[in-house]
Amino acid sequence: MNADEMKASIGKETVSDWIEVSQDMINKFADATGDHQFIHVDPERAKQTPFGTTIAHGFLTLSLLPLIAAKNADAPRLDGVKMGVNYGGNKVRFLAPVPSGSRVRGRSKITEFDEKRPGQFQYTTETTVEIEGSEKPAMIAEWITQIFV
Repeated sequence: MNADEMKASIGKETVSDWIEVSQDMINKFADATGDHQFIHVDPERAKQTPFGTTIAHGFLTLSLLPLIAAKNADAPRLDGVKMGVNYGGNKVRFLAPVPSGSRVRGRSKITEFDEKRPGQFQYTTETTVEIEGSEKPAMIAEWITQIFV
């Protein structure tokens, strides 16, 4: 879609496919970040916590935003994008833990879309990460992306 169509899509909610958050994914994230706290990587000790199992790192949940976007076939996309970069976040809240083996999906909407200079656009997406079978979402994030055409 073109820039005017992107602007017109502000507020339109779309939903991604489900993504499994496996123990293997959690372990690899722990290795990548050095965060090996037992609630993430030790299923036996994690059984003794209020969670009853290992849980994903909050930052792992946040890092799923690009995958959530890729698995959201109905999300608005600007035509001719050569490159996109993370610009930062306005707000991130971790509301509920993501148990290992659970599935999550993103419910997203663009809240802002602006041309910063010719060929460079910036948009903000609000994404609520839902956990299958849970009323409470795992996370709500406002994320800013810049794209170049």
